[in-house]
Amino acid sequence: MLNVPAVPFIKATACGNDFLLIEGQHAPADLAAFSRRICDRHLGVGADGVEWLFPDNEADIRARLFNADGSEAEISGNGTRCVAAWLAAERGMEHARIRTGAGLRECKLTGRDGARYEFEMNLGEPQPGEELSIKLAFGEVRGIPVSVGNPHFVVFVDEFRPGWQAEAAEMGRHHDFQYSINVELVRVVSHQEIEARFFERGVGETLSSGTGSCASAVAAIASGRAESPLAVMTPGGVQSVRWEREVFLRGPAELLCRGEFFV
Repeated sequence: MLNVPAVPFIKATACGNDFLLIEGQHAPADLAAFSRRICDRHLGVGADGVEWLFPDNEADIRARLFNADGSEAEISGNGTRCVAAWLAAERGMEHARIRTGAGLRECKLTGRDGARYEFEMNLGEPQPGEELSIKLAFGEVRGIPVSVGNPHFVVFVDEFRPGWQAEAAEMGRHHDFQYSINVELVRVVSHQEIEARFFERGVGETLSSGTGSCASAVAAIASGRAESPLAVMTPGGVQSVRWEREVFLRGPAELLCRGEFFV
């Protein structure tokens, strides 16, 4: 073995939204810089973000999420589900309480096949806003802001046009959104099914998003375009969202590999 300091990690994915799980005892002084380095898909391990795991007095674990660009985010629905899969594998837990930057979130194990787990996750009460219009270089866009512990802007479209990523990026950094925002483009397929594309703060285009799927479903239901429960189809797979008073997300999380990153 190389005599080089190393940080152990586990890589996990939830519908193609991939994360590195690292225990806090291995955390370097500069979490942002290290997260940016290890998430690099050419010079690092590669991931959409890092979930740094720490002990917590009231929860089974505390997860701090750093995006691929080194920025810290409140929560990732998919990332939190990956943490729950780690808890199920390492500690045999079927019900996990995870503290995120958006508060405590609960994940209930509903199925397992090898290293692939399925959970239903309670994301709390969503906060949909009134539809608003923003002016962009390519024209005016109408969308619905939704908070599910982190901010989203949901835009309904008839199709996903080539180059939608550039338009979504401009929406996400619009001056009306003080701290930038996650953007979802959503196509309504039926009253029980929607299709979504995601452009996330600090990451860019992702194959899936847990909170983004919830925000998309809430916006579709609140605007009368669909009904709960909803199947949310994404490039990375299908997740299910039901909205009662609180919003619940059901989907898979798979542990892919473990390794060491030399520092």
